[in-house]
Amino acid sequence: MEGMAGQKSSLTWLVNLAALLLVVMWTIPTAGLFVSSFRDRDQISATGWWKSLSATEQTGFVRTGTAADQREEGGVFVLDGNVLGEGQELVGWGTRSREPAAYQPGDTADVDGAKLTVNADGSYRMESPTAFEMTRGERIFLTTKSPGKFTLQNYSRVLNAEGIGRAFMNTLTVTIPATIIPILIAAFAAYALAWMDFPGRALLTATVVGLLVVPLQVSLIPLLRLHNEIGIGKGYLGIWLAHTGFGLPLAVYLLRNYMVGLPREVIESARVDGATEFQIFLKIILPLSFPALASFAIFQFLWVWNDLLVATVFLGNTREQLVMTGVLRELMGSKGGEWEILATSAFISIAVPLLVFFSMQRYLVRGLLAGSVKGG
Repeated sequence: MEGMAGQKSSLTWLVNLAALLLVVMWTIPTAGLFVSSFRDRDQISATGWWKSLSATEQTGFVRTGTAADQREEGGVFVLDGNVLGEGQELVGWGTRSREPAAYQPGDTADVDGAKLTVNADGSYRMESPTAFEMTRGERIFLTTKSPGKFTLQNYSRVLNAEGIGRAFMNTLTVTIPATIIPILIAAFAAYALAWMDFPGRALLTATVVGLLVVPLQVSLIPLLRLHNEIGIGKGYLGIWLAHTGFGLPLAVYLLRNYMVGLPREVIESARVDGATEFQIFLKIILPLSFPALASFAIFQFLWVWNDLLVATVFLGNTREQLVMTGVLRELMGSKGGEWEILATSAFISIAVPLLVFFSMQRYLVRGLLAGSVKGG
């Protein structure tokens, strides 16, 4: 019968399909960002990443030569040259911005008494019975097609940016202690909340849960003022303590839930054998809690590595203090309009977090499911 133990439910295929759909929906934006990181600015502004393999149609203009470039041929003054770049195909051309494809390749147009012809190969010839006197060339508006292409120029620009190496070391200097310190503190607190009886334990646990919903933005300025008053503002110690404070509620909550689910018999036996609370914590609880410790380490490392707000507030904006997200923000400019740099920067910045995640991901699910199932 359907739905009984040992029988496969008829809804299994629906669950699998829904899971596959969610994976695809989650992966598509990342795939698009990855493809965009290999495209240049013109291609990104013209078409979406899903058209990266097809030809891209673009409009723009080039200028002809000036009076200094003219030559005389049989009593006619001539300017010539080529309007196409490498790999471009001419679709149409014009002499006004509102009609960039008014003429077909090979057509001739009148430009202030001169005859202008633009051919399919991009070559143009401008003839006039009188000498040209312009100091700036005439504009030729173009509609062109460019084949899809990929380039490593974006990655070269980001990796060779000034200060990127120092920013990488700054990020490591911030991230590693800001991951280790809250784990050390939270492990002690979680053990006390899970296995030690003392007045107010339930209230402290409820307080930790309540702190999870407090946005860190409301505490940035008060905390910075406190750091400045005690002399640790705008330095590594200040940002370590800030990240520790922001990460402790989740760390204590996650570790406490895991430790509560550990076998009580093992701990009681250790106490009967004369083990102190510290020995129980060090030799029994910590080894058994490694999945939960690894789960929080992944979350905290990813958060601190990708952080910009806290680093800007507590560390500063000088070249010697910038973390990677700060340098990448400067590369994109004040208006953030260089999308090719944004896409490339995203994948460069997540290289280390991905390495950490995949090296420890086998512990992630075990840590997150802590306490959800208890043995009989």
